Amino acid sequence: MKKIIFSPIAAAIILAGSLAGCSSGTDVVPDTATANNGTTPPAEVTACTSLTGIQKILCLANAFKSQLDASQLAAVQLTYNKTDAVKWSNFPQSLLSAANKRVGLNFGSMTATQISYAKALLKEAASTTTNEGWQEIEQILNADDYLKTVNANGGYGSENYYIAFLGTPAATGTFEIQFGGHHLAFANTYKDGVLVGATPSFRGIEPTGVFTFNGTTNQPLDQELSALVAILNSLSATELTTARLSPAVTDLVAGPQKDSSVPAAYAGVKCSNLTTAQKELVMKAIKTYVEDVADYATFAAAYESEINDTYISYSGNTSLSIRGDYIRIHGPSVWIEWAVQPPVALSQPHIHSVWRDRRKDYGGN
Repeated sequence: MKKIIFSPIAAAIILAGSLAGCSSGTDVVPDTATANNGTTPPAEVTACTSLTGIQKILCLANAFKSQLDASQLAAVQLTYNKTDAVKWSNFPQSLLSAANKRVGLNFGSMTATQISYAKALLKEAASTTTNEGWQEIEQILNADDYLKTVNANGGYGSENYYIAFLGTPAATGTFEIQFGGHHLAFANTYKDGVLVGATPSFRGIEPTGVFTFNGTTNQPLDQELSALVAILNSLSATELTTARLSPAVTDLVAGPQKDSSVPAAYAGVKCSNLTTAQKELVMKAIKTYVEDVADYATFAAAYESEINDTYISYSGNTSLSIRGDYIRIHGPSVWIEWAVQPPVALSQPHIHSVWRDRRKDYGGN
């Protein structure tokens, strides 16, 4: 799990393809009598162990589907369509309107074994990069289970996270693995066996400081925060003046259900005017987002090739720790926002953050 360094900043913000039926009786799964939504670990699906890339994704998708009954499978396996693809949010499911509720099957309606198979797939589709990808998802689930102990009626808890396949997982055609709940949206879109989109990708966190849950020390977005603050701290007084947004921005511009809200005009300081070292800091921050998916190299390479035409802008404080603080990275393709929001369930401000790709959201479809 994520190694936590307690800093002043942290304290302040305290698929039915050809591999159908690849599950095995020798798979290692948790004890259903003792496991629950949050603590259930991913299964070790032995029939998929020797596979890599899209073949492993398909094997794990079909292994998960093989664990479901007919009604559950009907909820998970949907057609590929825009209407369902855009149903992601930072809100708990219970607070969404009927028209915007997430599709799919929630953890709360699954057995521990079924959850373990779903997590095995998600772990493979997300990256295993230390402190990113799957480890980040695990800790966001922990955070929501933590919030449930504070507010049992707020719609919080890992049981309220939904998984769906939009399109049938296969080596040909298009499908999306969609997973999300409060403060999380994961959307990997594959076309003919290639990951063609990993956005919109939403990450949020409350509590924002270090917390312990499920026997683990958590702070999922610590690396993102440190990398974004490092960019601002590298700017000169003149560059900070150029980067400051006017009027101030205090919330996500291109959050849920705002797919067309990325502005055409750039604002802030242009990276072509920064030093090589400063550009490297920008790329380091970008990578804390793109490394949340297994096949991130293509995205990172594209964003690096566009770095000179990418802009940095912010509002509020450079610590990004106080309600209303905001930063964005805006390039020809990449769009990343970080916004410090007011308290909801706890007494400290909390974080909303989104990564979009202006050319590849929803796989570019």
